[in-house]
Amino acid sequence: MQDTTNTTATGERADLLEALAKHRHFLRFTARDLTDEQAGQRTTASELCIGGLIKHVASVERHWAAFIQHGPSVMPDFTAMTEADFAKRADEFRMLPGETLEGVLADYAETAARTDELVTTLPDLDVTHPLPKAPWNEPGAKMSARRVLLHVIAETAQHAGHADIIRESLDGSKSMG
Repeated sequence: MQDTTNTTATGERADLLEALAKHRHFLRFTARDLTDEQAGQRTTASELCIGGLIKHVASVERHWAAFIQHGPSVMPDFTAMTEADFAKRADEFRMLPGETLEGVLADYAETAARTDELVTTLPDLDVTHPLPKAPWNEPGAKMSARRVLLHVIAETAQHAGHADIIRESLDGSKSMG
């Protein structure tokens, strides 16, 4: 039996995916021609590196896609996290020993493909779940799939800008201009 599911996004969904694809491109573009060592190098006062930013954005996208599908049960209770938990979570902002830029980019591509499929096939962008417990979330606040996707787009764009600054500090290369 042939699958007749429509996997082509149109309208609002196409617009959301196009915006996300644009910012994903700029984030990945900052990693062009880098070695693993360069991808893990800090070039500014922050702890951030290009490979770590890509890891972080992939993780954020993966977690928020799971939230769209399953609600807050797939997210951590940030109010219960210890300093050790937050320190471990900070590893997603770094290239760890044994990690490669190629591997980080492959994971991001896989995550992006799953998110794109979800956006295309989700029955309703208005599906809403309570937000996970976190000091930055208002108690009882909820978020629709649409707002989650807008958040992922904003997060990706923000970190693409961070990566651009890191790359320019590394070797003078820029994503734009």
